[in-house]
Amino acid sequence: MTIRVHPLSADIELARAIAHHSRPLPERISGALTWGADEHTLTALAVGWWVWCRAKPPSQRLASDHVLLTTLASVLLPHILKRHFDQVRPDRRTVRGHLHGVPLSGRALDAFPSGHAVHIGALASAAAVLPPAKRNLAWGLGAVLVSTRVFLLAHWASDVLAGLAIGAALERIIRLLTGFGRRGSA
Repeated sequence: MTIRVHPLSADIELARAIAHHSRPLPERISGALTWGADEHTLTALAVGWWVWCRAKPPSQRLASDHVLLTTLASVLLPHILKRHFDQVRPDRRTVRGHLHGVPLSGRALDAFPSGHAVHIGALASAAAVLPPAKRNLAWGLGAVLVSTRVFLLAHWASDVLAGLAIGAALERIIRLLTGFGRRGSA
């Protein structure tokens, strides 16, 4: 069974404003930045950090285990969800945006949820155990990365917010199941 998801009126208005004000250079910059939240990029980074941490102290190895597991789960979950939800991407509903540099993103009916946002939501939730300066840096960087999905008209703003929430919930479930972050375990 497939569930059809419709954008909110606020989503439509925001997408229209972005399409009206889009320009090639900011779209190219957003297009480059969005790779920072891509599943391939994040998986490669998580695997690389995991391998690097094998010779580190136990707390660092445990953290890298958690990040790798969270990354892999957050990569898999959007693919499962997109099989059950259909929503037209905002870039399929604009001509003006394409004339001003908005690219086509992914499959037309794969707007909900934003996979990039699921990834970032999960990793931002995992970053909650970091010291405040590092945590705030991770959260700020994550906010920039997921905002590119809205600026590129790849997703409605509500898709991104839903993806962030889904990712954060996923990480918290993994944390409960593995005990990561409990006193003495991280």
